[in-house]
Amino acid sequence: MESHTRIISFSWKRILFALTTFLVTTEVNILILSSNVQAEGYIHHLDFILEEKNYTRLCATKSMLVVNGMFPGPTIRVRRGDTVFVNAINKGTFGVTLHWHGVLQPRNPWSDGPEYITQCAIKPGANFTYEINFSVEEGTVWWHAHSDWTRATVHGAIVVYPPEGTPYPYPQPDAEEVMILGSWFKGDVRAMVEEDLVEGVDLPTSDAYTINGQPGDFYPCSNGSTYRWHVDYGKTYLLKIVNAAMNAELFLGIAGHNLTIVGMDGSYVKPFVTRYIMISPGRTIDALLTANQTLGQYYIIARQFISAVITYELYDFTNVSAILQYNGDYTPPEKPEFVTLPNYYNINAAMDFTGRIRSLADEAHPIDVPMNITTKMYITASLNQFLEPGDTFRMSSSMNNISWNNAKLDILTAYYRNISGVYTTDFPDEPPYFFDFTGILPGYDMVDADTGTRVKVLNYGEEVEIVFQGTNVFNSSVQHPMHLHGYDFYVVGAGRGNYDFDNDPKTYNLVDPPHLNTMSSPKSGWVAIRFRANNPGTWLLHCHLDRHFSWGMNTVLIVLNGPTKETSLREPPSNMPTCKPTLELKGTAEDKLFEG
Repeated sequence: MESHTRIISFSWKRILFALTTFLVTTEVNILILSSNVQAEGYIHHLDFILEEKNYTRLCATKSMLVVNGMFPGPTIRVRRGDTVFVNAINKGTFGVTLHWHGVLQPRNPWSDGPEYITQCAIKPGANFTYEINFSVEEGTVWWHAHSDWTRATVHGAIVVYPPEGTPYPYPQPDAEEVMILGSWFKGDVRAMVEEDLVEGVDLPTSDAYTINGQPGDFYPCSNGSTYRWHVDYGKTYLLKIVNAAMNAELFLGIAGHNLTIVGMDGSYVKPFVTRYIMISPGRTIDALLTANQTLGQYYIIARQFISAVITYELYDFTNVSAILQYNGDYTPPEKPEFVTLPNYYNINAAMDFTGRIRSLADEAHPIDVPMNITTKMYITASLNQFLEPGDTFRMSSSMNNISWNNAKLDILTAYYRNISGVYTTDFPDEPPYFFDFTGILPGYDMVDADTGTRVKVLNYGEEVEIVFQGTNVFNSSVQHPMHLHGYDFYVVGAGRGNYDFDNDPKTYNLVDPPHLNTMSSPKSGWVAIRFRANNPGTWLLHCHLDRHFSWGMNTVLIVLNGPTKETSLREPPSNMPTCKPTLELKGTAEDKLFEG
C-alpha cells in the first residue's frame, strides 16, 4: 500500500529497524527509511495528503476527510531524539490543522497545531510543513486534526522507540500491536456540530465506537469487517492503545487475558496487572499481553464510562468489539469468549484504575517534581449557559467562569508580533465566587459564564501548581480529561468533593507521581498537577471532551522567554498559514500578516 512517504536516503541499520517494525506489526504504518543524521537523532520526511474518501459503516456510505487514504491514519514510527518533517497537503474542501499530541515541541509552538492558538488553518489547496521534535517522549503518543471536530476522522498513532542501543525498562516483547479507539458518526459530523452550535443545543453523540476503524460484531452490517488481532501462543505483545474518541472515556478489556500496564502518554510507569483499563480521550496506554490461553478467539470489548447524570446528556451505549485470534490448528468457536467490564456508571472502577498509576521513577528514568511552587492556580471546570436576546439560552462551558472565545488571529502570532487587541492577559488564578462546587444546588452566579480571550502569562522557569475543580452546575458534574500542550505534568493528587486547601496538599504523592499530558479530574472532585514552565511559547490548556472544548472550556498559557537563545522561542517558519481577521488592527505591518 502506498504510504506517501518521501524517502530521502538510507542506512542499513535504519532499514533493519524499519523492516523489523513492519514485520512485527499487522496494522498499516508509515515505513520510514532515512539517515539524515543530526546530533540528537535522525531526520525523517513525510507527506500527509488530506483528502475526501468514501467509507461504508453501519449500512451506509459517506465521504470524509482522511490522511493518505487511511482511517485511522498512518502510524509514525521514530526513536527518541529524531525529528520528523510532515508536509500536510490539504486537498479537502475546508481548512484544517494537525496537532502532535503528547509531543513537547521544545521552543517550537509554531508546529503544535491548534487552530487560532498557534496557527491559522491550512486552506484548501495549500500545504504546510510541520517540524516534530521527539525530545523526551518514549512509548506511544499520537497525532490528530485540531480544528473543529475534524479529528473524528483525521488521527493516527505515533510510536516512539528508545534511542538505539537503549532497551525497554521491561522484558523485550516479541511483537507489538497498535489499537486506536474512535468515534463513528453516520452523518457529516462537522456540519452537525456547526448546526448545533448555531442553535445553542447539545452537540452530536456518536452512533458507534470503532477499534482500528471498525465497529465490530454488535453493530448492523459490521460483523464481516470486525478487526482481528492475530497472535501466536506463548508470545508476549506490546499493545499500544490510543483513545481518539471524541467525547467518551472508555473501559476496555480482553476476554481471558490480563494486561500489564507499562506506559502512558509517552512515559513509563511502574508495571501493574489489570483485567481492564479506563482510558480518557487524548490518553495513550502501553500494555504487555502474553498469549497464554487455550487456542481460540477472544473478544476485545470497549464501552463508555459515563460519569455524568444520564438525564442531562445522551450517550452512545454501544459496545465496540475486536477479536484476539490465536494462530494454529483448532476448531474455531461458534462465538468468541466474551469479557466482563465494569458497568457504564462505575466511577469506583474508573478511579481504582487511575489511582494505580505511578511513575517508573528508577535510576534510568528519574523524576523531577517541582517543589518550590511560585504560581498556584485553582481552576473550576463547569458547564454553563448564555442568555441571548429573546430570552433564549445557549450551552457553554468554562474555566474559572471564563468561556474561551477564539479571536480571528492565532494567539502565537499576536504574541510574537506584539499585536494588541487579540487577547488579554487577565485569566484569573481562581474562580470569581466560592461556594459548594460539588453540591446539589450550586450558586447561580456560576451558571452564566463570561466570554473572552483571556490568557495566563508565566515567567520562564516558574514552578506551577494547578488544581482543577469539577463543579456540579446544572447537576452535570462529569470527569474532565484535561490536556496541556507543550508540557508533561506530574499528577500529585486527586480526590472527591471540594478541594481542601489546608489538608489535601498533605496527601500529595511527591515520590513517584504519574508523568502525563492528559488527566481527568474526577466527577465531583479535583486533581492537582505540577510542572516547570521551561518551554517558551503559547500553549493550549483544555478539556479533551470536544463538546466541552467547542463550548469554551479552555485557556492559553503564555510562557515567556528565558535569559538565553536556547531558552527562548524559535523564529516562525516562513510559510505559516495566514488569517484574514474581522477585528480591526492598526498599522500596515499587521495587515501584511493576513495577506493570502
